[in-house]
Amino acid sequence: MSRSHEPRIAVVPGSYDPVTNGHLDIIKRAAGLFDEVVVAVVNQSVRKSSALFSTEERVGFIQDALAEAGVDNVRVEPFFELVVTFARRVGAQAIVKGLRQISDFEYEMEMGHLNREQAPDIESVFVMASPRYAYLSSSWVKELARFDGRIEGLVPAPVAEQLAERLTRQRAAS
Repeated sequence: MSRSHEPRIAVVPGSYDPVTNGHLDIIKRAAGLFDEVVVAVVNQSVRKSSALFSTEERVGFIQDALAEAGVDNVRVEPFFELVVTFARRVGAQAIVKGLRQISDFEYEMEMGHLNREQAPDIESVFVMASPRYAYLSSSWVKELARFDGRIEGLVPAPVAEQLAERLTRQRAAS
């Protein structure tokens, strides 16, 4: 049986805390390359601090932004396991990661090799960040927002509103 008849499915994993327009750009571009894209929102990242937004909030932000953009071959799901385990569970042949700079490449290359050891049948696909988002990260967005910097155009408007509200509550509580 030819694989050409099987849908090409990719997973785009991340913490998305919060989702940025750079993340959305990579997701939309992946949606143009694959029949189906599953955005995998990790419950708790091992290498990052605790999330500002719950998994459900992050999933909702991404779903809303993709619906507004009219992207219909993407679904968003939380995951709580190795990304290759999740990829197999959803029938994916590829894991798509965005690369902004050389440090991303080094980290993602290591992860790609580890994933290949675990699941040689799942390819790692790297998509270069669009130049307008090459500097953008969730961490920088949170830092800007924490000190009342402008984040319009960096994240979807509903995310910017919720981020400002969340950080205002945190400042008032401390």
